[in-house]
Order: sequence, then C-alpha cells, then structure tokens
Amino acid sequence: MAKQSKDFYEILGVSEKASKDEIKKAYRNLAKKYHPDANRDDPKASERFKEVGEAYSVLSNEEKRKQYDRMRRLGAFGLGGRSEGRTGGAGGPGGFGSAGGFSFDDLGGVGGLGDIFSSIFDLGRKGQAASKKGRAPRKGQDVEYMVDIPFEMSVESGKVSIAVSITEECATCAGNGAAPDSGSHRCTECGGSGSVAFGQGGFAVKRPCPACFGRGTIPDTPCPSCQGRGEVRQNRKIQVAVPKGVETGSKVRLVGQGERGHAGGTAGDLIITFKVKPHRFFRREGTDIHVTVPINIVQASLGSKIKVRTVSGRRVVLTIPPGTQSGTKFRIRGQGVEKGGRVGDQYVEVRVDVPEALSDEQQKRMEEFASVTGLKH
Repeated sequence: MAKQSKDFYEILGVSEKASKDEIKKAYRNLAKKYHPDANRDDPKASERFKEVGEAYSVLSNEEKRKQYDRMRRLGAFGLGGRSEGRTGGAGGPGGFGSAGGFSFDDLGGVGGLGDIFSSIFDLGRKGQAASKKGRAPRKGQDVEYMVDIPFEMSVESGKVSIAVSITEECATCAGNGAAPDSGSHRCTECGGSGSVAFGQGGFAVKRPCPACFGRGTIPDTPCPSCQGRGEVRQNRKIQVAVPKGVETGSKVRLVGQGERGHAGGTAGDLIITFKVKPHRFFRREGTDIHVTVPINIVQASLGSKIKVRTVSGRRVVLTIPPGTQSGTKFRIRGQGVEKGGRVGDQYVEVRVDVPEALSDEQQKRMEEFASVTGLKH
C-alpha cells in the first residue's frame, strides 16, 4: 500500500472522477517514468514505482475502487473526514489512530470497513494462504467481449469472426523477459522472491514485485519485443459459433481462450456477449416475431390477400377479411424463433394507409361513397 499520508488519486495525478482510460494512461506514463531500469541511480524512483503500481492495482478495479472510495470518504486513510468509533480518529498522525499499528478488528466499528479493507487488498484467509505459497500457479483473467450480430443470424445461428486483444507469452523470450542469448540476475527489489510488501507499522500487503513483474529475476538485457515484461498484447482472431435463438445479452463462454495463466496456471475464459442489431422489418419479443404491413383503404374495406415475408425467408399468403381495421393483428403459427425446443409465432399488424391527396375523379367518387353510406365529411 502507498504511504498513508497520500491517496491513490494523488499518486496517479488524476481526479476522483477520472475514467478508467484516464487512470490507465496516467499509470503507464508514471510507470515508464519511474521504472527501476530507467532510474538505476535514483533509489527514490523505485519507491515511487511501487506506489504507482499499488495505486493502479486498486483504482483500475471497479469493485476495489468503489470500496476504496467508501473508506476514503469515511477517513480510513486519514485523507478526509473523521471516522468515529474504535479507530480513535482516522485523521490522526498515524493515519489509523495514534497507536501506529493496525488490525482489521480496529475497523470493525466503522460500517464493516474491516471486511472491505480485506477485500481491497486480498488479505482474507484465501489471499494469505496464497501469499505463503510464493509464486503459486494462478488462473488467468477472464476476458469479456461484446459482438454485434445481424438479426437473421440471431434467429438462424451462424458464425462470426472477432479479433480479441489478449495478453500472450512473448514468443521472442519464451516469457522470461530476457533478450535472446542474454542471461538474468536476481531482482534486488524483492530479493528474488517475486513479491514485495507495501505498508508500514503493523500492516503490510504483499504484491507481485513491479520491478521484475513477479519473476524474481531481472534480465541482463531486456527482450526487445516485450521490453522485459515477458508478455505482449496481441489480437487473436477467433471464430465464434452463434447459437440459434440468441438475444441481446446472451452469453457464450469459451474455456481457456482468455488471458494466459501465471506461473503455469490455466488460462482464463473468453466470455462473449451478443448484441443483436435491429431489423428494419422484423421485431422480436421472446420467441415471437412482430411485423407491420401497410394495406390500402380498398384492401381493408373489400378484403384482399397479401404476401408476408417470414423471418425464415418464406412468403406466406395472408387473407385480409373485408372491413379490416387499422391495427388488426393476424397470427402465423410456427413462423417465429426456435429456441430451447420451442418455436414461436409471427404476428402481422396491418396499417391502413389513407392517401394524402385525391385526384378530381377520386374526390368525386369518394363524395358519392359518402353520400351513399351517409358518412359525413
């Protein structure tokens, strides 16, 4: 964790309302500026690099950022406001009270801050057990991707190609961060353990070492392809099968297609969320299809037969009875969407179009019609 007299927004130089892109941009600029490899003669740069990494690890995570903001408002970091209760005044010199030390129990009387703090810094029992194992294998992160698909494809199924940005192991250095034919030496920041502790007094948080990226070693000559990180961002082209009957918000999980794992851990998953493009003619409600078809006043009055296109591409003849009113709906059974072994229907709503202008002859005939029927105009 960064020094308690500072806050994460101040460390990154962004406002409390900064977007995720602004936070990411600020982190990249600062990490590049204070990276130990670029400041070998400046010991303060290394400490600044750690602070920047810790601030980004919290503010880049939506849930952790919300929890951090909540504690920040309550004064748990000595950054604003005072917290009443067992903390003894968060605004004191020690940041968490005059005692200088810290435990989660001390925050028990401030709206459950102990649980929140534990969640932010992964210091629950599970996190503590994992830290004891050192560089234990960890599953890679899941990647979420939204893909637009045509309306017809959502009904009939199909395949769509996407390009997803994924972190891959660098092929040049095989993930060790060193240039070809170059060796590595033990990281002086973490002593080769691959992790460092942030904090002060009786409180500390372990995080992967930002200098060696958790490997425990520093390449003598950084790999030119990945700048010593051991991983690169690449666009991976993937063919995604679109199931029949998907709707906007439907998801498909592709196991092992997400971010690569750490220390031999399994890769994460790729979660595809579909967004169905609207259609100019068809509308969907569940498994039913709705369309609106215009007819003229003669067809509505005398009756007619019209051809209606279905979502499957068929042309169905629909009988319009005499005297049909605008807004009347007709059902064509079995011509909706097939999903889960069930097929919906297609509903056709007719709209009677009235001519905007009449010729002299049409005007005369319409007046005769009105006279015969007794309709007023």
